[in-house]
Amino acid sequence: MSWIEREAELALSRQCDLAGVARSSFYGRQAPREESEEELLLCRLIDEHYTRRPFYGSRRMVVYLARQGHAVNRKRVQRLMRLMGLAGMAPGPSTRVKHPEHRVYPYLLRGITVSRPNQVWSTDITYLRLARGFVYLVAIIDWYSRRVLAWRISNSMDTSFCVDCLEEALSVHGKPEIFNTDQGSQFTSAAFTGVLQREEIAISMDGRGRALDNIFVERLWRSLKYEDVYLKGYGTVAELTIGLTQYFAFYNGERAHQALGNRTPNAVYADATGGGASIPDRFGSATTGQRCCAASEAMDAA
Repeated sequence: MSWIEREAELALSRQCDLAGVARSSFYGRQAPREESEEELLLCRLIDEHYTRRPFYGSRRMVVYLARQGHAVNRKRVQRLMRLMGLAGMAPGPSTRVKHPEHRVYPYLLRGITVSRPNQVWSTDITYLRLARGFVYLVAIIDWYSRRVLAWRISNSMDTSFCVDCLEEALSVHGKPEIFNTDQGSQFTSAAFTGVLQREEIAISMDGRGRALDNIFVERLWRSLKYEDVYLKGYGTVAELTIGLTQYFAFYNGERAHQALGNRTPNAVYADATGGGASIPDRFGSATTGQRCCAASEAMDAA
């Protein structure tokens, strides 16, 4: 291992081959790279503007950053958006990072009426900034009541924290009839889908380029960031964990939701009245403009 030199002219992959060392072993021994102040600032600006304009891709984000006085190229913005797990919510290819060997399941929610708790659950991952770095948050929400059933944070986009979140939701709240996700590699993995198959839960996945299929979780992220994360500016993971615990308790038990008749998710989930959702069956044959309009209407209703 000591033969390998990071600054040598010979590529690190070739050095590892010649030394008989697995590249993962070499990289695993390196100290985590601390993000520069500039990188963290760019991530903060991208995250805030993406929350306001989730349809912005890397091209528009480059223009936005330039107007803020940060001249960066598109390649850098693409790298930062991938790091944060962000992609423009517009019809188009490659809007989710999926594993080529993982099975993708069909979208099952089009045209159905969600009329009871635990009929449909869904999940997603979002990026949360800290004073010196960032973490990822995964949450599971009940579509009928908008109640957050479980959540986890992690400093990497691995599968294990998503599986842990799912297992907690199942152990505490029972199981749904349908579980909806995007096509991200965490949710298409055998570890995640295996839990759903074990519980005999129908698996539904958003179509490619159709990020707004999961509108209720996207709305949750917007509320969380504007009502808590951006206001408090958490400095450490410990502070963030306490803050999220308090916010989700408020979100479920105190915050009035217009779509629920100004009741709370906890109340609607408990008595199974006053909630629900209707997913229009008009996306498949609609034009791009009609799809965007329908998605916007659905987001407003959420």
